[in-house]
Amino acid sequence: MRRAVVSLCLVTLFLTACSTVKYGDAQATETVNTDFGSTDLQAIAHAMVQDLLQFPPMVAVTQRERPVIFIDGIQNNTDEHIDMQSITDSIQSDLIQSGKYRFVDPDALNRVKAQFNYQTKSGLVDPAKAVQVGKHLGAKYMLYGNMASITKNDGHTRDVYYKFTLKLMDLSTGVLEWSSEKEIRKTRKRAILGL
Repeated sequence: MRRAVVSLCLVTLFLTACSTVKYGDAQATETVNTDFGSTDLQAIAHAMVQDLLQFPPMVAVTQRERPVIFIDGIQNNTDEHIDMQSITDSIQSDLIQSGKYRFVDPDALNRVKAQFNYQTKSGLVDPAKAVQVGKHLGAKYMLYGNMASITKNDGHTRDVYYKFTLKLMDLSTGVLEWSSEKEIRKTRKRAILGL
């Protein structure tokens, strides 16, 4: 028994020592399976950003101002665990980098309040150098949406359809100013031998 355990440990050590790790192209298409992956995330973020940046009414708005947006969240209505925050972060980053939009982050407000309290109430910060409270900008628009999927499987073929919807609402009027969808279909056929 002891010899078998030692042998197993040596084989495990050998296999681990022989494995290699290498960097790959983060933009390369990944096709490991039909699950939602990095290529899908990049395609969705790119499609949404390009559509919003080219939508004529919003082009007119961004020629006059850099509107402030907050993201209310994107719902995951699929059967998979999908990191919706990563999609949101990619969209937000690309819109900020375009130079046409600004964002407020409601999730950071508690940390901001704590810092304001520290600066104004702790007695440790020179009042002349403390950040002035009450100067935050309010968001003009709310960005929100959802991801849905439909999966079909007949034992030989697995087909997954994803639909990502994103909407932009004007908070002062309640009017939906922009909406866009990105669809992705992924199909995997099982090999004849079932591999």
